[in-house]
Amino acid sequence: MSLESVKEHFKKWNREKDVMEFETVSATVDQAAETIGVAPERIAKTLSFRGEGDDAILVVTAGDAKIDNKKFRQTFGFKARMLSAEEVVEQTGHVIGGVCPFGLANNLDVYLDKSMKRFTTVFPACGSINSAIELTCDELFQYAEAKEWVDVCKGWQTEEVQDKVAVHNE
Repeated sequence: MSLESVKEHFKKWNREKDVMEFETVSATVDQAAETIGVAPERIAKTLSFRGEGDDAILVVTAGDAKIDNKKFRQTFGFKARMLSAEEVVEQTGHVIGGVCPFGLANNLDVYLDKSMKRFTTVFPACGSINSAIELTCDELFQYAEAKEWVDVCKGWQTEEVQDKVAVHNE
């Protein structure tokens, strides 16, 4: 059902046929990277957090980025608390491993972390544990109907990662 809601979402831009479905599971960053054949950092992972009140927010980050609690609190004004697996399904309509900012069950605020901007294209999931789509950062922003780019992550700016990315992109 979730994969179908994402495909329906992409029909607005005639991109539903670009959704890739795999024989193997692509639920984790490493599984998705291996399945697609790209560096793990190019997997766009969607994280679900408790917002204010009953609302949830989604933050899409590069595969190698980790939430920086201090930056998160400074940006959003509340502590980063992830949703439970049940809450994720209830809020997004997607199971963990397939969570994405497309075809959502509820109208959620979506933010994109700047950790993804170092790549020409990234690969977010498409509502199931064995799907993805390749998008530019501008397309991701548009199709996710994102509110803004944020800087709430750490762990992706190390020299080692930059060197690995440079080698991988050559």
